[in-house]
Amino acid sequence: MTLPSSARLAEQMAHLRAAPSGIGTLDMVVRRPANGKREVMPEGILDLELGMVGDNWLERATSRAIATGRHLDSQVNVTSWRMVGLLAADDETRAMAGDQLYVDLDISHANLPVGSRLAIGDPEDGGAIIEVTAKPHTGCKKFVRYFGREAERFVNSAEGKELRLRGFNARVVSAGVVRRGDTVRKIDDTLH
Repeated sequence: MTLPSSARLAEQMAHLRAAPSGIGTLDMVVRRPANGKREVMPEGILDLELGMVGDNWLERATSRAIATGRHLDSQVNVTSWRMVGLLAADDETRAMAGDQLYVDLDISHANLPVGSRLAIGDPEDGGAIIEVTAKPHTGCKKFVRYFGREAERFVNSAEGKELRLRGFNARVVSAGVVRRGDTVRKIDDTLH
């Protein structure tokens, strides 16, 4: 696999910025059953306490984070489908980014400030609602291993951070089933 250069990624900034702002789609659902393992799935269950059912998120939380409730700030990792699409050509490699939900939506700080809520699918028909948390989500050693140092620098640049090109952390506020192809919709902030 040829790793993308930062110049090639920068050429795609207009494409990344063109993500829909109000209503988008859930383009991939991934479960992480164990460290380094990924399962691309047609659907996943988001639970108020477990995060994504069958994911190892809770196993990786420290006892101190659990005791203070901070672990809930990274219950679900959400990333930009457009960004990951520039990094890899197939779902199995894209899944190695380490996120569970891959959305085609403007996930920038300007569009989704901390506390913003997203409905995935129809919450009245079994979908879920998640809330953006303040916990930063940045490229790590695993991200570098699969996508390269230049990709990490690009997503962690000032512009990359503003656009949240690496993604964001969220917590589940309404449990439900999420499916590949579901609508992802910003919920009016005045509702909560």
